[in-house]
This record gives sequence, structure tokens and C-alpha cells, in this order.
Amino acid sequence: GPKPVMIFGGVCSSVTSILAQSLEGWNLVQLSFAVTAPSLANKRRFPNFFRTVPSGIAVNVALVRFLRHYGWSRVGTLTQREQRFTEVQRDLSRHLKVANIQLAEAESFFEAPCDCVKKLKDNDVRIVIAHFDVSLAAKVFCCVYNLSMYGQKYQWILPGWTQARLWTNTGSTNCTVENILTAIEGSISADIETLSTRNIRGISGRTPQEYEKEYDERRQLKRLDANKFHGFAYDGTWVIAKVLTRVMETVRYRERYSIHRNFTVTEQEVGQMILEAMDKINFFGVTGHVMFQKGERMANVKFAQYQGTEHFLRLPRDKPTKDRTHVYPHRKRISIFLYGIVAFLTFLGIFTACSFLVFSVKHRKHWAISMSRPFMNSLIILGAVLSYSSIFFMGLDGSALGLYVYVYDMCTEKKCYNVSIICLQILDPLRRTVKEYHIEADPHGQDFFIQPFTERCENTYMGFWMAAFYVYKGILLLSTCFLAWTTCHMNIPAINDSRSIRYSVFVSAPVILIGTCASMLWQDQPNVQFCIVTLVIITCCCSTLCMVFIPKIIIIRMGPDPAFLSRRFHLTQWCTSGYVTDMRQNILSSLDILLSANLNLKRHIKEVRSFLHVHSFTSLLHLLDRFFFFFPHRIQRRLSLQLPILHHAYLPSIGGVDSSPLNSPFESRQHMPMPRTYGVLVTGL
Repeated sequence: GPKPVMIFGGVCSSVTSILAQSLEGWNLVQLSFAVTAPSLANKRRFPNFFRTVPSGIAVNVALVRFLRHYGWSRVGTLTQREQRFTEVQRDLSRHLKVANIQLAEAESFFEAPCDCVKKLKDNDVRIVIAHFDVSLAAKVFCCVYNLSMYGQKYQWILPGWTQARLWTNTGSTNCTVENILTAIEGSISADIETLSTRNIRGISGRTPQEYEKEYDERRQLKRLDANKFHGFAYDGTWVIAKVLTRVMETVRYRERYSIHRNFTVTEQEVGQMILEAMDKINFFGVTGHVMFQKGERMANVKFAQYQGTEHFLRLPRDKPTKDRTHVYPHRKRISIFLYGIVAFLTFLGIFTACSFLVFSVKHRKHWAISMSRPFMNSLIILGAVLSYSSIFFMGLDGSALGLYVYVYDMCTEKKCYNVSIICLQILDPLRRTVKEYHIEADPHGQDFFIQPFTERCENTYMGFWMAAFYVYKGILLLSTCFLAWTTCHMNIPAINDSRSIRYSVFVSAPVILIGTCASMLWQDQPNVQFCIVTLVIITCCCSTLCMVFIPKIIIIRMGPDPAFLSRRFHLTQWCTSGYVTDMRQNILSSLDILLSANLNLKRHIKEVRSFLHVHSFTSLLHLLDRFFFFFPHRIQRRLSLQLPILHHAYLPSIGGVDSSPLNSPFESRQHMPMPRTYGVLVTGL
């Protein structure tokens, strides 16, 4: 028969690819209306192959734009291991990479898709692009239903299946039709537009709607099923007609204007004319605008969403699915209410410390203040104020401070003036670090998680340095407790602070030890840790200041008579009967020793006088006065200088200094010679 100039058709990819490779040798052009294999788009291998149906990869370009439109930057793929699907998936991966969209998981399967679906869920894939045959839809979505990968949290993008009734072919699955329809609900179909939606009369003189109506009528008369490629076949016939018409017009033009009378056209020239005519095709058909770009049909892609039984509607634009489980960071902060309460207590503590300082300065000349080392008292107050002030900075975090300020403040306010801390900053400087905790679900049930974190000032060897500091401070604390315990039975006058300091050490030591251990156990709870640390600081500072300064205030305000204080306030720690008796016995013992020494010296003077007759009495007295100074008047003078330092409440009972109870012992008049007398001091209520 006659030699063909074009081949129209080809619906099987494997057969069409073999034919397309031999077209150039036969000088033929093939036009397909149903083969969508991406491999046939290679013009080097298939230069004479064209198709009115867009390639499978044509959907990928539109799909990437669709993903970017909804802000999805993380997707996964589920692909059936078949050439037509794997080629589309590889091309999609290339487009995703160019568009900077993360392909989180790419799973492929033969017949059992459940394991692949589970991997997608385990990897937190929310947007799934699927490529598989409609016959496997029931199996896939049965797995989707069993794994609960449907609903608002997930979005499935499927091939363009128009025969949705095939999805309900459950087959050997353990799911019902209702289960599969529930899983499919909300899925998106991405497919080429088989018939144009524009109401334009094309090259055939019909609109796409008129064509579809006539096609359905004829199909129903012959009782045939619809085929999704019928519109591309219809436009393909018009492509062939347009191409052959253009070739015949070209041949006639050459015959008319040729210089040869017997003009003929070779097969190679006809084939070349057909190729040129195919590249110039441009008209509007029932499938839309028909034109070729490097042998490929340019077409529109339609996205639809399955909503209800077998109904495809256009995708709504409100509340799109999230492409991943969003995790929002949440800084663990100290409660404002708690910070306010602690700040108020801290202000009270600072005000109290400053009041003690003002009181000490005002009464600095009083013997109760002047004899208790005022400089050390001021130093104690200053340390308490600094300790109180550190509480304000403990409640601050990175939300209120910058990175540099945060590290600087945490350093300077926590004893960076100490030489050891300065050395630590040089050797291993502090840096701002963030510690993250276990992800928590939103308490209100929304589709996101919360990532709690805290900010800290740490360095590389934080554990080593903290252990060294704890050992160093622990040794100091234990040494202080040991000294306080060993001196707890010593009798020291009440105006000295030794007893008050001992009590403050006994109170502060256990509080510090317990607070340190508790703060380490609750370091993941900033509010609890803040309460513990501030409680330790306030307790230690308040107890120390009160034990040191309140006794002085009572002595100055209420008078120095210990018997009166004991009767009025029951302050037995300063004035007990045993304490007064001990002081009385010590004073009497000292007087006995001095008087015995005086008698011995007088006896020796008499012996010297009787032995040395050659010396005059005046010279002898001068010599004795030079070498022996324990004469009665010198003894009296020494007693007058030593006794005033004793408490004025005890000396009248032994015949000593006569002083007013409202004045200091140093303001009493000149002491007279004190005979040896014994008195009884009665104390008590």
C-alpha cells in the first residue's frame, strides 16, 4: 500500500519507546495522545516523537509551584516501583532540590505499602506526594487509615484519578469502604487538564463544553466507558490535519515557483517539512492551547480536593496543613508574681541592713559599739547588702538582656571581683548556653509542640570548676563550724560578738548545705530553684544581722544593767547567775594574787633596810623604786587602770569602782585605794 508519512497513536510506553527510536531511520514522525512517560521527552533519542498529552513531569513543575504557594518546604514521596512512576518521582526530586524544598523521606513499594507509610509517619512527614496505580489505592489508604495519617494534620497529593469509585475496591484489605473513604477525605488531586474550562470556540468550531457533551452522547449510544485521553486524541487529529495541510501548501508553493518543470519532493524533504510544521503548530483545541516546545505539549495542571463521596472541588485557601510538626521554643522563666514577692522581701532586707548601718554610725562612740569592732560590723552589713542585691539579677534572663549583657551581668554580679573568678574567666571564660528539655505537646490540644529551654552561664569545664568551688567553700564552712563549736563554752563579755557570730554560723551552715543540694536537684525548674536560692540568701543574711545588731540595740536602748535586762526581757544569754559568779571569782583571784605579791615585797623591803645600814634611807628608797615597782601606791594605780575595763555592774559588789549605771566605766571618777572586801551579788528575777 501507500507509504505512510506520520504515525498517530501509541498508548503503551514500552512499545512506543521502541518505535520512537526507529522513526528517524524511516523518516517518519509519530504523534501520541496517551503516552506520558518522561523518558520520551529526550529529543536526542527521540527527535521525531511528539505528543498532544503532556508528559508526566509536566505536573511536577506545577506541583512545585503549588507547594511554594502554600508555604510547604518539607515533603515526602510514596512511589510504586514501576517505571512510569519512578521516572516521575526522580524528576520531582530534581525540581524539589532546585526549589529548595526538603525531601524528608522517599519511600517506594511493590505490593505492600504499609511499612513505607509507617516510615513516613515516623519521620514526621505531613505532606505526602504519591505515585501509584489506582488499583493499589485501597491498599495504600487502608494503611493510611490504620496508622491515622489522615485528617487536618496530613495532606495527600495523588495522581489525577477521575474514577474515584475504583478506590472503594477493598479487595484483600482489612478495611471497609467507609474506612478508605475516611482516609481519602481531603486528599488533593494533581493532574493535567484533560478538557479546557475556558468557553472558547476552537479550531473545530466547538467549545470544550459542547465537545464534551457530544462525546458523552456518542459514547453512551455505543455503551462505552470514558477515557481521560479522548480530548488529546481529538486535538491530535487536528494537529495532523494542520501539519499535512501546511506541508501540501509548501509543496504547491515550491512547484509553482520552481525552475524545474518536473518538480519532485523526496521522502527526506517531506519528513523535514513535517518536523518544521509540527514545531509551528499553534491553535486552541478542546484541551486548551495546543503548541509544542521541544516536542512536548504545554498544558495546564488542575488541582482539586476530594470532599465528600466522589466529588472534586477546588482547593480552599484557608487553614492549609502544616508541612511538619512545628516546635515552638519556650523559655522557662521566673514568674513575675514570684519575682515581685522576692523583690519586696529583698528591699526589706536591704532597708534593714542600711538601718543597722545608720544605727552603728550614730552610736559609734558608745561602748557597746566601739568595743565590738565597728569596721567588721560595717563589713558584715556591706556583704549582706551585696548578697541581697544579687537576688535582683538572678531573676533576669535572656529575654530582657542581650547576649553580651547577659554573660557580663551574670559574671559581674556573681563575685567576678574575686581573684579566683577572674582567673577562671581568663582560663575558661563563661558563655551563654541553652539547655533544651523534652518536647511537650500543646496543653490546649493545638497542632504544635513546645520545646522548653533555659539559659545558663557555663564554660567548657563547668563541672570541674563547680566541684573545686564546692570543695573550697565547703572546707571554709566546716572550719568555721568547727571553730564555733570548740569556742562555744568560752566565757567572753557580752559586748563581744563571738557568741552572736557562733549562733549565726550554726544557723547559716545547715541552711547553706540544704539549699545547695536542693538547688542542684531542682535546677530544671527555675521558679523552684529561684525560691530555694533566695530563701538561703535571705535567711543567712537576716539571721546574721539580727544576731549581731539586735543585742546592741537592746543594750543601748534599754540600759546596761544585766539584772534589769534579765528581769525585763529574760535575756539570759548575756546575764546569767553562773556568768556573774565566774566573773566575780576571776576578779577576786586576781586581787588575791596582787595583794600577796604586795605583802611579800613589803617583807623583803624590811629585810633590806635592816641589812644595809651604810646607805641612806633616801637612796635606798630610790633604788628600790627603780628595781621594785610593786609599792602600794603603784598597785593602786594599776588597779585603777585595769578595773575600769570590767563591767561596771560587777565592780561595786567587790568594793571597786563607784560609777553611774547610765555612763560608761571610763567616765567614772578617780578610783581610791581599794581594800580587800568581799560582797555577794544576787541575780535573778
